[in-house]
Amino acid sequence: MTLQTPDDHYVAAGGITTRYWALGTSGPPVVMIHGLGASAEIWLRNIDSLAERHRVYVPDLVGFGRTDKPPSLYSTDHFTRFINDFLNAMQIERCSLVGHSLGGGIALQYILRFPKKVDKLVLVDSAGLGPDAPFILRLFSLPHIGELLTYPSRPGVYCFFRQAVHHASDVTKDFIDHYYRLYSLPGAQSAFLKIIRSITTIRGGRKELIKPVLTNLNRITHPTLVIWGHNDRILPVKHAYVAKNKILNSTLRIFKHCGHMPHFECSADFNKLLIEFLAE
Repeated sequence: MTLQTPDDHYVAAGGITTRYWALGTSGPPVVMIHGLGASAEIWLRNIDSLAERHRVYVPDLVGFGRTDKPPSLYSTDHFTRFINDFLNAMQIERCSLVGHSLGGGIALQYILRFPKKVDKLVLVDSAGLGPDAPFILRLFSLPHIGELLTYPSRPGVYCFFRQAVHHASDVTKDFIDHYYRLYSLPGAQSAFLKIIRSITTIRGGRKELIKPVLTNLNRITHPTLVIWGHNDRILPVKHAYVAKNKILNSTLRIFKHCGHMPHFECSADFNKLLIEFLAE
């Protein structure tokens, strides 16, 4: 990755040794939750601008990046408890959550379970809003085929992230090298497959996980910003309208000429929108 990275810190979150970044010295706290297969580095184009006005916390989720990868089952409840343990470890009583993809799905689960601990919610091409899942993730869910397709390689990293962006030029050599190193860490492939298989089958997203979220979206009364890439090939833009229509106090922004990662692909516009929303 070519951008300057903050110093790594580690904290025990519910017994999980968790890597995180902390930026900014004042302002309301914001916690940023990355998506499937990513790490704290996916927010590098956003954190400096945000830290001018906020205290920003960026963890690697359990099973990802340089956080522990325990040989246990992963579930949405597991991730919800992990985020709560992280907030408790950092002594954060209330914060705004910014969640991308899987991280958005975790943020939705979290706000429904701990509504008093969240100030504002930002969903970026969020999971959890419908059963649609890309064919490659459905293939990953299959025994043996998943192990073969997710074996760490630089071409594999490129193919995985190429589907997530609108322009191939966004997936640079430095980007590929970084995630190849993370995917090659001990336990990374096993954790990745367990996570995928806990949320996806060959038919798509697990309905038993999605239905409770969809049923309860109208319980969310927090100010919510929904951001989506118009050209998202991972999670269709129709999911953005599900969130907008069911979350009463929500605003929707669609980014044109943008794929699954608006914060990464269209960072300048994304940062401006995010900072304005959090300041309202």
